[in-house]
Amino acid sequence: MLKQVSLAKELKKYFGFDTFKGNQEQIIQNVLNGNDTFVLMPTGGGKSLCYQLPSLLMEGTAIVISPLIALMKNQVDAMRNFSEEDGVAHFINSSLSKQAIEQVKSDILRGKTKLLYVAPESLTKEENIEFLKQIKISFYAIDEAHCISEWGHDFRPEYRRIRPIVNEIGIAPIIALTATATPKVQHDIQKNLGMLDAKVFKSSFNRPNLYYEVRQKTNNIDKDIIKFVRSQEGKSGIIYCLSRKKVEELAEMLHVNGILALPYHAGMDAALRSENQDKFLMEEASVIVATIAFGMGIDKPDVRYVIHYDMPKSLEGYYQETGRSGRDGGEGQCIAFYSYKDLEKLRKFMQGKPLAEQEIGNQLLIETQAYAESSICRRKLLLHYFGEEYKEDNCGNCDNCMKPQKFMEAQELLTLILETISILKEKFKAEHIVDILKGNETSDVVSYQHNELENFGAATDEDEKLLQAVIRQALISGYITKDVETYGVLKLTPKGRDFLKNPISFPIVKDTDFEEDEEVNLKNIASTSAADEVLFSILKDLRKKLSKKLDVPPFVIFQDPSLEAMATTYPITMDELQNIPGVGAGKAKRYGDEFIKVIKEYVKENDIIRPEDLRVRTVANKSKLKVSIIQAIDRKIALDDIALSKGLDISELLDEIEAIVYSGTKINIDYFLEDVMDPDRIDEIFEYFKSAETDSIDDALDKLGIDDFSETEIRLVRIKFLSEVGN
Repeated sequence: MLKQVSLAKELKKYFGFDTFKGNQEQIIQNVLNGNDTFVLMPTGGGKSLCYQLPSLLMEGTAIVISPLIALMKNQVDAMRNFSEEDGVAHFINSSLSKQAIEQVKSDILRGKTKLLYVAPESLTKEENIEFLKQIKISFYAIDEAHCISEWGHDFRPEYRRIRPIVNEIGIAPIIALTATATPKVQHDIQKNLGMLDAKVFKSSFNRPNLYYEVRQKTNNIDKDIIKFVRSQEGKSGIIYCLSRKKVEELAEMLHVNGILALPYHAGMDAALRSENQDKFLMEEASVIVATIAFGMGIDKPDVRYVIHYDMPKSLEGYYQETGRSGRDGGEGQCIAFYSYKDLEKLRKFMQGKPLAEQEIGNQLLIETQAYAESSICRRKLLLHYFGEEYKEDNCGNCDNCMKPQKFMEAQELLTLILETISILKEKFKAEHIVDILKGNETSDVVSYQHNELENFGAATDEDEKLLQAVIRQALISGYITKDVETYGVLKLTPKGRDFLKNPISFPIVKDTDFEEDEEVNLKNIASTSAADEVLFSILKDLRKKLSKKLDVPPFVIFQDPSLEAMATTYPITMDELQNIPGVGAGKAKRYGDEFIKVIKEYVKENDIIRPEDLRVRTVANKSKLKVSIIQAIDRKIALDDIALSKGLDISELLDEIEAIVYSGTKINIDYFLEDVMDPDRIDEIFEYFKSAETDSIDDALDKLGIDDFSETEIRLVRIKFLSEVGN
């Protein structure tokens, strides 16, 4: 045990700070006293200082076990900045040469090094174990300790081997630190590290300066993100995506739209990754687009927004990633884009993993879904998840609290739910309770004969989402608890039992209804666009004039939806015209000049301010599917064989080919048509389209005879016609 020291004085001496944050001082004193310590402190709370200062005050070298090489380098650089001696902090990992490792060992043996950062993988190497046995270890610090738990959001199996290795090297006090841990994860960490008696220091998870919002993920997400980022000019932000591919695509798309954005993911070259990180920290780039590989320990206090392009796999991950904004106590906007389809994809990725792992992953996704869809205070939900009660009804700094809420009485539904949990002896999860009340005869319900219960089908008329909302709000209100050990089994609390005896009013807020958007296609853009009707009419007249001059039907030049889009966004350059749906380079070159000229004059005459700031420049179309279809047609492969090889049915393949020819690319499918259709039939359909007012298949069937021609035949010949006449 170290003698009592004036910690405030030492803090000023080594780090230049006048005061400690939160419970830093008590934590440091506990470490100095030689006790095991567990620290649960949100991002930005100052975890690093909790082991950095005691390492400087204690005899020997502190071993810091940390998961990321980039994180080690950052922290070692930071420690060296506070000290006159470079050798005060070192790291050992796979990035060092043998010569560099020898230098590190020399500094440690001479007593110069107070902090040694190691990755868990490096800690297990025999030569490192043998070396560390020779030195005096002041204590072990386990940073990002949630990596130990399978219930944590970044589980790493090698973290579970730390305790046996510590025993082999030599026993010393342990301080485990994490920014995010539910009660279950906390217990898991302490148990695995053999420190169940450790003193626990738990800071509040509430970050009042952070604004939380969940938006529906639509086909316009890229436009929404560009619009938001442009509104934050001069501010730094992080955008998280789940896949490396999406990181690359989004960073490139932001870049071509004039935003200084850089990608960051584990698949990149280490030097480039490090360079991009440094550019972001030095404000040479305003946005970093990243996977979860970015951020642990990144000490940038003025990140002003964090956007989640995809919902994360767990609320722990979400909380930690959002926690990277506003670390200086200033503004921090946390915006997540939610689509139920994204969660379904994540569930599919889990298939094939061990059953227990799937169960854990699924429970974490259920919590994420609940957070996204709930209409109650997001801060209240998050804090409840981490075992903390937030007593305010309205935080005033999340999307749900900033819009008027509609309450409904749910006393009867809560009674039904609590009764059903009780009847089932508190042995089932929320999904099973909902299935019983809805009268869903699932395999589980039937096998347990729960379809014979009195409550089976008692809430048939109620929406499943409403029942889930009642359960969720009953959890937060303390009527039921969720047993995490058994993957989310619901149990009654004393308060819940009292409610069953004496029911009281239970007002709840209905969940947000996220309608899944259908894929937007060329045909339905027209119905949603706010076109300038005068310009639209002028463009239609121009198209009619051109169609007479060129002797082609108007739809061959541009379809109505393309004209509506022109009358909405006012394109005045060839590049802008090619951003219009259904206008490819070929069409723009062939017909574009006259349309651009008319639009330019109209804009000038009417002093129109164009919605240029809302326009998204797209990266050159790299659709592998379309390119491979064109290549296959060039090689004269039968269309049904192409469809089979691409996993499409013939109708889906024709959709793709139509999109290709409508945008102005010329293709030749004569080889296929001659194989499957009589020449006279081809000619008859082709002649029809020459004089047709519209390219509608229904109109063509009506005119040519629904019994004489099939829809597929007409679509095939229409492709030939558009390609030959229009392109």
